[in-house]
Formats: sequence, structure tokens, C-alpha cells
Amino acid sequence: MKYMNDPSDDNMKWTILESEYLVRRPWLTARRDRVELPDGRIHDEYYVLEYPTWVNVIAITAEGEYVMVKQYRHGLGIVATELCAGVVEHGEDPLAGAQRELLEETGFGGGEWELSMVISPNPGSQNNLAYCYTARNVVKMADQHLDATEDLRVEFLTRAEIEEMLLTDQLKQSLMVAPLWKHIALTK
Repeated sequence: MKYMNDPSDDNMKWTILESEYLVRRPWLTARRDRVELPDGRIHDEYYVLEYPTWVNVIAITAEGEYVMVKQYRHGLGIVATELCAGVVEHGEDPLAGAQRELLEETGFGGGEWELSMVISPNPGSQNNLAYCYTARNVVKMADQHLDATEDLRVEFLTRAEIEEMLLTDQLKQSLMVAPLWKHIALTK
């Protein structure tokens, strides 16, 4: 069986012939590449979105409550229940970024932390990874400290409520659904 990152797959990589940045903004960087495929074909317009590293946290209190946030998501025009998540600052370790985001967005911290998975939002057109952590026995340590554009409400859900939301397609953020399903599968 072959796995991802098999050395024999190197001959499948594309060669970048030219790159041009179309947009360079704090929350959106878009690049147009001209690439050569392994068989010699040229693709003149392949677009890549560059984003910083992202993190999200399955935060669970000692009482077994899942610390979630509810916020408006303009892309879909919905109010969504989600894991605490955010961007890793330049030079920041992903774990430190996850711990900072949880404290800022919810006021919770401490506990025991483990990396659950590292996933790609969209490897076809995005260049970043999302580090997904599970934090057990988190405690309230502070008030929320939100960014100017954040309007988050902290919610506490039971495992049964999380499972029901997963089964009934109520959670929409795929980068959060994946680690939640893994968590549910491995902690029966």
C-alpha cells in the first residue's frame, strides 16, 4: 500500500514557471502561477490562495462540557456554532496560538493539550494547514478578549449535543467537523 508523501510520487509534482501576486491583503493573498505539468503541458493560470497557519480547539471542561462559540459567518450568511479557532501569529508555535485563541475567545485555558490532527483546508488551491487540538479539563481563567471584528457568544454543549449536531448536519465548518468526528470515534 502506498501512502501520502511516498518518494516515488515526486515525479507527479508541477514546476512553477512564473508567479504573480494579484492581491496582497492581511486576510487575502492571491497568486497566479504558470505551471508545467510532469508530462510537459503548460497551465497558464493556476490560482493559489495564501493563508497563515490556522488552529482550532476541542475544549472540554472537567465536567465534560464542550466549550464552543457561536458567531455570524458572512460567507454563508449564517450564525454558526463552532470550535474556538483562529490564526497563528507570525513566528508563533501552533500550540501557543491555539492556547491564546481559546483564552481570548472564551476566557478558558489550562488543562491537558494534545494535537489531534493537522489538515489542509483545501490542498488544491490553498497553501496553509490547520492544527487541531484537544484540550481537556480547561477552566475559566479570564474574560473574553475579542478582536475588533469578533462578536462571539460562548456556549457549553454536552457530548450528546455535539454528536446530534454532527449527525444532523448542523456544524458547517469542515475544519472543525473533521476533528470532532475523530474525537467522537476515538473516545466512545
